[in-house]
Amino acid sequence: MNGRFVEVADRVLVLREPLLAVNVTLVLGDGEALLVDTLSSAGQATELATAVRAVTGAPLTLVNTHHHFDHCFGNATLAADPPRPIWAHELAAAALRDDPDRLRREAYAELRAEQPELAAELADTVLLPPTDTVHTEATLDIGGRRVVLRHPGRGHTDADLVVQVPDADLLVAGDLVEQAGPPAFEDSYPLQWPDTLAELLRWTTPETVVVPGHGEPVDPEFVRAQHAQL
Repeated sequence: MNGRFVEVADRVLVLREPLLAVNVTLVLGDGEALLVDTLSSAGQATELATAVRAVTGAPLTLVNTHHHFDHCFGNATLAADPPRPIWAHELAAAALRDDPDRLRREAYAELRAEQPELAAELADTVLLPPTDTVHTEATLDIGGRRVVLRHPGRGHTDADLVVQVPDADLLVAGDLVEQAGPPAFEDSYPLQWPDTLAELLRWTTPETVVVPGHGEPVDPEFVRAQHAQL
């Protein structure tokens, strides 16, 4: 992985992992930072840690937007030693805590045909469950910056979190919004997803930057178009 962080809003940077176009978002506060999502494997997360250190040496708080492998299998590499807080929706945390073998099997089955090297690597990756959970909403203080974690409803999964950085007018939407390809429906809630996107749109202004799970940052009009397609 040769990605690097690029600033997309005030002290908010995004790194796009090139293999699966997964976005990782870094929010910088005064003496603290927030990292949203941790990629697919220990190897990817090790490279991600190097990219983070090139930007900041501040202590990290982590957030998983949901429990799919490409957003959280790097947790142990980034947050086990030294221990760091990891936030996620309560159902995502339960899946990582109670059923890691199933999550590994599903990830391996998804990747083995087209990405066999990554599939083999993540099959042996240690999964670290979140330490802190969200039911509907939680507010964090990241070095003097207010960051809001919200569960807008079921959509891509039953455990999607949106990360809002109000002072930067930015939302990290996870896989509720996709730019690099169409939305993924494997274990989704297609009848509820449109209402969930409508709720997400209530938190935007015309200038809001929306970071999707995969691909380039988008604006609210892009999200409205995806809402209409759903």
